[in-house]
Amino acid sequence: MSRTVADQVLARLREWGVEQVFGYPGDGINGLLAAWGRADDQPSFVQARHEEMAAFEAVGYAKFSGKVGVCAATSGPGAIHLLNGLYDAKLDHVPVVAIVGQTDRSAMGGSYQQEVDLLSLYKDVASAYCQMVTVPQQLPNVLDRAFRTAAAYRTVTAVIIPADVQELPEQAPEHAFKMVPSSLGLPKSHPVPDDAELLRAAEVLNAGGKVAMLVGQGARGARQQVEQVAELLGAGVAKALLGKDVLPDTLPYVTGSIGLLGTRPSYELMRDCDTLLTVGSSFPYTQFLPEFDQARAVQIDADPFMVGLRYPYEVNLVGDAAATLDRLLPMLHRKKDRSWRKQVEKNTARWWDVMEERAKVPADPVNPEYLVHALDALLPENAIVTADSGSAANWYARHLRMRGTMRGSLSGTLATMGPGVPYAIGAKFAHPDRPVVALVGDGAMQMNGLAELVTVARYRERWSDPRLVVCVLNNHDLNQVTWEMRAMQGAPSFLPSQQLPDVRYADFAESVGLRGLRVEEPGKVRAAWEWALGADRPCVLDVRTDPAVPPVPPHADWSQIKDAAESVLRGDSDRANVVKRGLRAKLAELLPHRSRS
Repeated sequence: MSRTVADQVLARLREWGVEQVFGYPGDGINGLLAAWGRADDQPSFVQARHEEMAAFEAVGYAKFSGKVGVCAATSGPGAIHLLNGLYDAKLDHVPVVAIVGQTDRSAMGGSYQQEVDLLSLYKDVASAYCQMVTVPQQLPNVLDRAFRTAAAYRTVTAVIIPADVQELPEQAPEHAFKMVPSSLGLPKSHPVPDDAELLRAAEVLNAGGKVAMLVGQGARGARQQVEQVAELLGAGVAKALLGKDVLPDTLPYVTGSIGLLGTRPSYELMRDCDTLLTVGSSFPYTQFLPEFDQARAVQIDADPFMVGLRYPYEVNLVGDAAATLDRLLPMLHRKKDRSWRKQVEKNTARWWDVMEERAKVPADPVNPEYLVHALDALLPENAIVTADSGSAANWYARHLRMRGTMRGSLSGTLATMGPGVPYAIGAKFAHPDRPVVALVGDGAMQMNGLAELVTVARYRERWSDPRLVVCVLNNHDLNQVTWEMRAMQGAPSFLPSQQLPDVRYADFAESVGLRGLRVEEPGKVRAAWEWALGADRPCVLDVRTDPAVPPVPPHADWSQIKDAAESVLRGDSDRANVVKRGLRAKLAELLPHRSRS
């Protein structure tokens, strides 16, 4: 039997070094599935429970491996289901290639079953490159360009292959008119700005007395250079949420996350600085940056499309973070006055005292801050942590300190619910020898996390390190939205939309062959983490957390606090607990060294 286009697709994926494709079957990709059978499942087809989860798993794999993630789905509904995960990849600048089926060419335009105009549907999410293969000679070039574009621009690309084309005989492009040959490989390059621009940037940074740095995921490959620049300039360094793992939080001048989920010292760093250096970040919330007339500013980003955003930067440098900082470092002068650095370090040390005290605030039954704070001391230094959107993201951002080779991520820009568990699955395929922890709210777990435990159970034997811990913050509430309603609308919790049923998550885990443990007492939290991190297989911790512990930013203004108080006094269903926990948490922030009796 001659090779088909579908056979050629899988062969080309192997040549690109693809080891697994996250997907879900359907008749729109039957030709590909048959080819997978002939190829002895190489690359491996990882079956998610839903196409959206397949896309999230590809995103998680790409985030934690640094490689291109690949997902596959059938035509029509399958392709539609991929979209949310693909938008997560696009907005977080993660390279993912989507391979999707389409109805036979003969049926196109005939309102056929599951016929969707995929070129139009994917026009935005895969705007960098989206093509349909209509003849076999077209395939190598389309697939190669999809990979090169996704990797080079760190974005989403899509290859659409009609079902009948998948079954056509393979045919290479000819040495002829209107044929486009192709080749493999992505040449590496490290662009840097010219010296004149670097000198302008150095002048701004050398003139500053109180330098603040903001680093994002684009600085991940430049840890050494960022540390050297921070040391020369006596700077404090704040991290965008997607850059949480760029620098270890054990460095005394690293102030932690910035923004709504950020830390007080990061807020103070931006409030009081006179100079700002942003490296590899497109952090969007300008209200958390210095006042526009306050600081002179320099930005470094590899993407010319992303420079000049968010702040009136005086100098914009387009280039690879590490290579650009290497060129910039010899032009910088060491600051003799270290008083600014000392103040930053003092603020940061106090913050960690505050976090420890907030974690001690009694709650009913378990303080979610304590739950994550207890994990902080127990995490192995090579752990990977994922967090879902919602209040769990607050505690991930504020209580977990990155150190060693730890990695962490969440849905940063789309902030969609549901990626916590599939990200963890993608992380295990990227690093089967490392422990992974997912912090997930009960809303996200009910939305799709429970089903993906089946995926975890199915593939766990492939992972040399068996540890994948899913911790469910079970508070029976869509807590982040509840608190946003209180703080931003001054409205009480609307129970029909916010209240969630209690689900026995640990029992479900046990039913599919995993480990599970329900925790309802704060005194059992630490032992539960130790048990889970020492388990012989993936496990679920179902922890009953208190929804009345407020995820209010430490720099919240008094009007927001007032709105929250007014909302509960107007009849919030949990008003007594909300007020009590809020006051205790505020006291812990203001008086970190006093008794909380």
